[in-house]
Amino acid sequence: MKTMKVALAGAGAFGIKHLDGIKNIEGVKVVSLISRDLDETREIAAKYGIGHVTTELSDSLALKEVGAVILCTPTQMHASQTLACLRAGKHVQVEIPLCDVLTDGEEVAQVAERSGLVAMCGHTRRFNPSHQYVHKKIVAGKFNIQQMDVQTYFFRRSNMNALGQPRSWTDHLLWHHAAHTVDLFAYQCGSPIVKANAVQGPIHPTLGIAMDMSIQLKAANGAICTLSLSFNNDGPLGTIFRYIGDSATYLARYDDLFNGKEEKIDVSNVAVSMNGIELQDREFFAAIREGREPNSSVASVLPCYRVLHEMELQLAG
Repeated sequence: MKTMKVALAGAGAFGIKHLDGIKNIEGVKVVSLISRDLDETREIAAKYGIGHVTTELSDSLALKEVGAVILCTPTQMHASQTLACLRAGKHVQVEIPLCDVLTDGEEVAQVAERSGLVAMCGHTRRFNPSHQYVHKKIVAGKFNIQQMDVQTYFFRRSNMNALGQPRSWTDHLLWHHAAHTVDLFAYQCGSPIVKANAVQGPIHPTLGIAMDMSIQLKAANGAICTLSLSFNNDGPLGTIFRYIGDSATYLARYDDLFNGKEEKIDVSNVAVSMNGIELQDREFFAAIREGREPNSSVASVLPCYRVLHEMELQLAG
């Protein structure tokens, strides 16, 4: 197997998760690391045996050996950097969200289609073993969603990342964290979203974003979803997905799954790994090798961003 050589942009908390996942994938090597602090980036590169370090994506795109790029950079850079990768002839996986302006995402989808390259967005919930288990039950006709009840909670009253370090950008409940659930709901239902309502709490005086939000969704097949999001929650953090169906209730917490009685379900045989990020990366590299569209391709996730755009207009009104 010929080694696939990859560049990774963004050596923060999520970039490191990708580096850890890629270590387990045969035939793939990260050869270039891009991040804003050169000294810190060199330290991380040395730890993972990465030879090329830079603060500029364009430097990595100029390397002929690089065939694919993974972008774990700030939200506001995602669309423009994805376009730069595609125009440089590189396959690209961009972390969620694809964009925070719908027209930017639509441009990426158009350029990706014309390029013939693999363009994928990191909608990790499609890959977590917990959600894959539920998806397989749905596909087999053994479970149908009546309602999804989702809580996405963080304590983030200052602009810090998952490692407790200052962020260079501002996160967003709608365009980032809601994107996970909006996409997953439609994906799991196998039915497009036909109704979406959103309300938000007060705008933070310095961050300039809503710290609390509530979203209601309805799919064409009749299933509904209620999503609560907060950056104000000083308690258990992360996202809990409750699937209420016609034959069972499931609770998904990242890669782990429980039934409605909080009994753990063994999902170790669902996929080759128990790490959703690693499984996401495996899909990206497999799609490149096989010359096919990946699960969570830019084209397949674009409807999610259209729904987010509709809700942003609602909130602005």
